[in-house]
Amino acid sequence: MAPAVSIILPTYDRLEFLPAAIESVFAQSFTDWELLVADDGSSADTRTFLQALADPPRVRVIWLAHSGKPSVARNAALREARGEYVAFLDSDDVWLPGKLAAQMASLRRHPQRQWSYTRFAQVDAAGHARASANITDWPAPSGWILEKLLKDETVIALPSVVVSQLLLQQLGGFDEELVMCEDDELWLRLAAHSEIDGIDEPLTLIRRHGQHSGSDIAAWQDRRRVFDKAARAGAGGQHDALLRKLRVEMATGLAKSQAASGERLSVLGTLLSSVPYSWRYRAWWLGALAATVKAFAPAGVQDVIRRYRRREIAQRG
Repeated sequence: MAPAVSIILPTYDRLEFLPAAIESVFAQSFTDWELLVADDGSSADTRTFLQALADPPRVRVIWLAHSGKPSVARNAALREARGEYVAFLDSDDVWLPGKLAAQMASLRRHPQRQWSYTRFAQVDAAGHARASANITDWPAPSGWILEKLLKDETVIALPSVVVSQLLLQQLGGFDEELVMCEDDELWLRLAAHSEIDGIDEPLTLIRRHGQHSGSDIAAWQDRRRVFDKAARAGAGGQHDALLRKLRVEMATGLAKSQAASGERLSVLGTLLSSVPYSWRYRAWWLGALAATVKAFAPAGVQDVIRRYRRREIAQRG
């Protein structure tokens, strides 16, 4: 008999954190699940651990050649998933024991909602709560949340999500062209097609540690692709104007990041490719000017501009 939930967990050499993630699956009070671990070409120690863990059909390991893209690993596991619903967990994060039970019970009560998420909390490498003024305690509202996602009024942590297998089959899995923002792109598609069921309790723990990777430029490139794709698909509907503004922000943000890294030709390429949908926006002209100055102006000119800006800010204050 097929399980109610297929849990998809991609991993690549995170043996320091992986056991705790898997233990949190086995600790769930909801037990009608299968676990699919998609291994992205890990080294021998991790492979040995996973080989001992495998217990078909409940726990299966999908061995993959290394791609460096979690989207590829997750999609490989999705193709093997047998559950009515799919849940996602990362190899360095942890679920609290009642997470799946709370989500499945609420989804059964609200059949019009085809996916679910929980509030999340951040912990450090040792699993201790992180306390910082920069950490936002994002709410987890229910209903149609596309506008809230676009306005950053809520944030969805990937390991908090449970989604209908039928909805995923209808919309497709993760965009494998993306390296860092593949989850955000999927959330926009899901949010345009279905209400979400929010569990406003921090039942998902997101671990922050020194092994996270990714460049600033890659992040801007991925975010730009996310909003370009959504705008072209008309995913925003009545929110298309907001999507267009976000495309402008992503283009200028990418250009500035490229300028800071000394990638002059890339700055020009980014700005020129964004002209057709950005030239009407004052913010784009200001951002384009800032990126161009950063990339091409002599250091002395940049120092003068920085001093002028600091003086202007001080006067406003």
